[in-house]
Amino acid sequence: MTEDYQGSDKIDRVLGIYSKLMNGYIVNKAEEAQNYGVNERSIQRDIEDIRSYMDKEFTETGTINTVVYDRINKGYRLEQIFDMKLSNSEILAICKILLDSRAFTKKEMTGMLSRLIDCCVPKVNHKDVNDLIQNEEYHYIEPRHRSEFIDKMWDIGKAIRENKYIDISYQRTKDKAVVRRKVKPVSLMFSEYYFYVTAFIDDENVKEDFDVLNDAYPTIYRIDRIKKYKILDEHFHIPYANRFEEGEFRKRIQFMYGGKLQRVRFTYSGNSVEAVLDRLPTAVIESEQDGIYTISAEVFGKGIEMWLRSQGDMVKIIEMR
Repeated sequence: MTEDYQGSDKIDRVLGIYSKLMNGYIVNKAEEAQNYGVNERSIQRDIEDIRSYMDKEFTETGTINTVVYDRINKGYRLEQIFDMKLSNSEILAICKILLDSRAFTKKEMTGMLSRLIDCCVPKVNHKDVNDLIQNEEYHYIEPRHRSEFIDKMWDIGKAIRENKYIDISYQRTKDKAVVRRKVKPVSLMFSEYYFYVTAFIDDENVKEDFDVLNDAYPTIYRIDRIKKYKILDEHFHIPYANRFEEGEFRKRIQFMYGGKLQRVRFTYSGNSVEAVLDRLPTAVIESEQDGIYTISAEVFGKGIEMWLRSQGDMVKIIEMR
């Protein structure tokens, strides 16, 4: 038998086994060896070749298929493990959200978008997604601080997970002064173009300078304003019963202005009460009459006052306490 003939015979055999697997059939090594007039070792090599092909195919299609041995049916079958790639619509939505966040420098944004599309979309669809975001990416406006902080944020995230103190040099907003703080970081948050770390202060002398601060309310720091930082070896402990619940805090904070917990009641006469409820996740409609809603919400800090004022005549404050 010539080498060319042997190669053609193997191709036909592999394609035949592959077709059976793709169509849901069980492949029995002994049966296939008899069908093709080869030994079972040849069939086993064919199955390994098919596995290797499927591993390479994943990078193009995003779907992981593999060949597994089914002990009950005593043969090999195809199994789809999971689909790793995002759909075109999913990755488009994520890219649009990233671009609209305006949280990163243009260099960082371009790199992240490129890697997201390369890693999460089948290659055949790359151009379609790129075409839909290229204009917005081209005109992307980076934040004024122009600082790259992703690695800093990762370090802080590890400190949170390991309950480690952080020593930071922080540039305040009100007077641009750089102050030093030793804090217990408890969460990372994003809001209105910026990333923040929420943390508790231990230093009683520092606490005296704050209008409202006690052990129940964390302070909030914009990560790009942290000029220097050091993760300390010293650990802190927060009892489980007193743990900081980021989700609950996030529902009650507006524009990342910290402060005491308070309840606000107001009337709303605008066209979209849904927008109010989305802005204030703790909001409850107490009543409605002639299109005017009475709403109450539980919030942290003074950020709520900024939002209420921004609504103009549509909002009238009843009480804040």
